Amino acid sequence: MGAVKTKRMPRAVREQQMLDAAVRIFGRRGYRAASMDEIAELAGVSKPLVYLYLNSKDDLFSACIRREAAALTAAVRAGARPGLPADRQLWEGLRAFFTHTARHPDGWAVLHLQARTHGEPFAAETAAMRREIVTFVRQLITEAAHAAACAGEADGGPGRLPEHEAAGLAEALVGAAESLADWANTTPGVTARQAATTLMNFAWAGLGDLMEGRPWTPPAPGS
Repeated sequence: MGAVKTKRMPRAVREQQMLDAAVRIFGRRGYRAASMDEIAELAGVSKPLVYLYLNSKDDLFSACIRREAAALTAAVRAGARPGLPADRQLWEGLRAFFTHTARHPDGWAVLHLQARTHGEPFAAETAAMRREIVTFVRQLITEAAHAAACAGEADGGPGRLPEHEAAGLAEALVGAAESLADWANTTPGVTARQAATTLMNFAWAGLGDLMEGRPWTPPAPGS
């Protein structure tokens, strides 16, 4: 293979090209199977230049995780616009999440599959992103429950949702979204809107009952 010819361009632009190539290779081949030669060739640069910019394969993988995590988090926050009712914020946030993961399947694979299976510090990078999204969803659930409680107090309706319950619901909702994104990305014909609708129908109907004081309760032991 001949030497790769490169054009002069700003370092930031060149680095993004390298990260684009790395995300594609890591997402499709996995961290261990990916080679720096493949990444350099896809980016249109020499392998020494990749090492010069990004130091090592580990550092390159970490940079990919950070970039993809920041992009996904930003997409969700931009979708769930402040000022909307809580259910609309959650709907728009979910739609933004599924739209982003569908448009960037390699980035999602890096975050959800590759980073989690190769130990520290990679798992910690994606765990930080997940905590931020869970916190955001918990806030939406808490705000919705607060609004329902305030409306209910006037007519003797339901009380407030305990914080630990809101936290558990947020964890469950984010976990369901992650699994559904994997399914949607590998199932032909499933759109981001359909995936978001499925999760809203699954989750928000139950949340609505809970906020209105109609929780499901398990049967008594021995029943």
